[in-house]
Amino acid sequence: MKIECYSPGIKRKEMDAVLTVLVDEKIGPGEQAQRLLALTKERIGYEYALSLRSSAAALYIALSALDIQPGSKAAVSALCPLYYTFVLKALRITPLYCDIEQGSACISAGTIRAALKQSGETELSAIIVSETLGMMPDMAPFTEFGIPLVEDISSAFGSKLNGMPAGAFGTFTLLGLEERDMLTAGGGALLFAADKHNASLLKGFFPLPPEAGLADMNAAMALVQFRESQKNLARRKEISEAYIRAALQSRHKLFAMPDNFEYNNYTFPVILETGMKDVQNYAKRKEINVEQAFSETPAAKGLTGGLCPESGLLSMRTALFPLYPRLSGNDVERVVKLIQTLP
Repeated sequence: MKIECYSPGIKRKEMDAVLTVLVDEKIGPGEQAQRLLALTKERIGYEYALSLRSSAAALYIALSALDIQPGSKAAVSALCPLYYTFVLKALRITPLYCDIEQGSACISAGTIRAALKQSGETELSAIIVSETLGMMPDMAPFTEFGIPLVEDISSAFGSKLNGMPAGAFGTFTLLGLEERDMLTAGGGALLFAADKHNASLLKGFFPLPPEAGLADMNAAMALVQFRESQKNLARRKEISEAYIRAALQSRHKLFAMPDNFEYNNYTFPVILETGMKDVQNYAKRKEINVEQAFSETPAAKGLTGGLCPESGLLSMRTALFPLYPRLSGNDVERVVKLIQTLP
């Protein structure tokens, strides 16, 4: 049986939760969405949050709440999700594409300064930190810019930096619940603020029109995902440890993880020493789907004008291997053997 690279981790519990909502014939925003906000407030801790229909809607509201004016610039990673570019365009905000720090998958204060210098710009209105593949940059230096920070933890939920969880650093924090996010509701997002001042900015958008709010069908699925998250994180760590042992026997490289960083094992990225197609074709023969990590990013789509060389190189060389809680022991062993014998 073929092993897919990603799986949203939908189990019987999620299906039962969604079925209950369907039977009640109340699938729009309602009671389940409110329960989700109550549970996440208990688990994550925040002053106020909105549950929204999509990650794009969450980013749109975050930037609108910050009152960023048309024509302003916002710093984003060249490896950010592609939907950022559409939201910024809709708000007439210009993206300042920043390269990743060498040896990392994330931007840094240094790469933002380099992008400013390279572009001849002197001012930024916001920084959007996409915690790529669940990895987190050194967050403290971003405060030196003195501008709002939108922290996107859609892949990084469960990761920690210096003992602080992903989501603890932003002016606003975006937690996507899309199909390939760390937690999924089949679509949707939470947008939250940790303090009263920033919470007051989000409250100005409530009540949301029904078309913008998270549907109860999706919220029911997300509730189960949150309740199961600690067990799933433990399973991901167990699988990752087996993969790491296998990768150390190959000639390919892994991302270096700082001592002060605790990874959520969102995925298993490998920086290849050989061509992506060679590896993908070899994996295909083993009935395992291996994906190019950054195919749907500004760097891969040529939107950065060749000004982010580290991102461009990484987008061509980073392969993702299946890592999710639903993998059976036999599946894990098959992926381990694949990693050990990569061309």
